[in-house]
Amino acid sequence: MLDQAPNRSIEKEVHCQKCGSNFTLTPYTFSTNCPYCGTPAVTEFVKEITPESLVPFKLTHQEAQTAFKAWVGSLWFAPSAFTKYLDGDNKLTGYYLPYWTYDSDTITDYQGQRGDIYYVTVTRVITDAQGRSRRVQVQEPRIRWTPAAGRVTLSFDDVTVGASKTVTRTILQSLEPWDTSVLVPFDEKYLVGFEAEEYTVGLDNGFEYAKVKMNRAIEQAIRRDIGGDQQRITYANTQYLNTTYKNILLPVWLASFEWKGKTYRYAVNAQTGKVSGERPYSWVKIALAITAGLLVIATLGYFNEHPEIIEQIRAYSAQIVG
Repeated sequence: MLDQAPNRSIEKEVHCQKCGSNFTLTPYTFSTNCPYCGTPAVTEFVKEITPESLVPFKLTHQEAQTAFKAWVGSLWFAPSAFTKYLDGDNKLTGYYLPYWTYDSDTITDYQGQRGDIYYVTVTRVITDAQGRSRRVQVQEPRIRWTPAAGRVTLSFDDVTVGASKTVTRTILQSLEPWDTSVLVPFDEKYLVGFEAEEYTVGLDNGFEYAKVKMNRAIEQAIRRDIGGDQQRITYANTQYLNTTYKNILLPVWLASFEWKGKTYRYAVNAQTGKVSGERPYSWVKIALAITAGLLVIATLGYFNEHPEIIEQIRAYSAQIVG
């Protein structure tokens, strides 16, 4: 599964058919809007493996803004400028990001150990508050380990792997899961009004990421196969058979926020509304919260040392109520 497409790094020159302006795009962008008049523009592909299908946008721009604002509002200690980010002219940008999906049948031979818990009666000496000691019998758990070996087989369908470097892998993974059952054949009509780019993570590299995701499920299957109360896996060898792939486009709304010289990026899954991103912290808010907490502790400590003040407050409150 090698991507044999040429590595081109020359920017694309685009001529707007409506306003006549010329502008440039990064080599892997193939859908955008004219920066001068907003007219959609779709260019040729650079890569040999082109998108086979895509998931259309489900969330509108307004729905994505609402989801993003709700997410921002849930963050503790976020800078005030961040919470007001979308109140100005800043808007989310609709993107079709490239993904690989992989299907594969796996056969894994493993060796390990099965741990079964059993209990033994032991005698303990306990001492009470008065210093008196006595012997008691208690049940103490032990683990009996026995060798285990076997084979597990799993089939994987549409394991999705982000193939873009526009968004960090952490954010891409956090946007999951995707419902790929609603994929539709690729058609340029879906791109109108949205940015779109080709993959910058190759097919083979993407499969390595897919293996990591599949291996988590394989490990769980091995542990179920070993059984017992605990499991140890000392060896596992997986064969990947009948592997196929697709290059697809998935919809996201993207935003970025500048704060103190650093750029924070965000994404909204345009199928489910799930939000993910890096978040800035307001150290002023954190410092104020810590100071307030210390004042509360100091106040409680003061009243504990002067209980007569608390009694005076209670008496005064009783007079007011009466």
